[in-house]
This record gives sequence, C-alpha cells and structure tokens, in this order.
Amino acid sequence: MNRCFPPQATGRRCAALALCLLTLGLWPAAQAQTPSRQFPAAALRGTLMVVQPPVINLDGKPARLSPGARIRNTTNMLVMSGALVNQELTVNYLLEPNGMVHEAWILTPAEAAEKRPRAQP
Repeated sequence: MNRCFPPQATGRRCAALALCLLTLGLWPAAQAQTPSRQFPAAALRGTLMVVQPPVINLDGKPARLSPGARIRNTTNMLVMSGALVNQELTVNYLLEPNGMVHEAWILTPAEAAEKRPRAQP
C-alpha cells in the first residue's frame, strides 16, 4: 500500500485549502449585504407582542396567531412565537380572512423607518 502522495496531489490539496479559507474569510462581508426584503402590498405595520402563543397583542389590542402562522426575523429566518414572549416588536403583518395574524416580519430599523399603512382602529 502506497502511503506517499505525489507532489501534484499535495499542491491540489493546498490550493483547495486556500480556497476554503478565502471563502470563509469573505463570509461576513457576504452576510452584510443582505438584500432588502419585499413585503406584500397588503401587509400592514404594527407593534406585536406575544403574550402566550397563540395569544398576542397587536397594537395594544388582543389578537391571535393563526394555526401555521409564520414569524420571520430581520434576516428572514423563521422564529418560533414562544421565543418572542413579552418582547415588543415592530412588524409588518398579514391577516387571514378570519382576522388572525398569519404572517409577520420583524423589521430592521431601516425597514421600520419606511412608511406603511396601519390597521384602522
């Protein structure tokens, strides 16, 4: 069994390792360039606070999350509602026909600065 590597194989391994290290070095820069999110035209702006899932307060009024509701954080990753208990969050949200919140997006400060319609009181 030959345990020696030919010189060209070692060179390829070094090149592959260098490429991996370069890619990992650029990873934070790629993460900083997240594209702006496009929200549906029907999405409303509000302040959401999870009281005890699925019970929430939406703009200070009691509301509910729909079965299968999705809450996305500032990087567009899904967040479980139980992880957000008692946090007041500025969100864009969509209601289902029964009036329950079906989708919500937690906003970055830049997104929150944009004008968006709110629900009628």
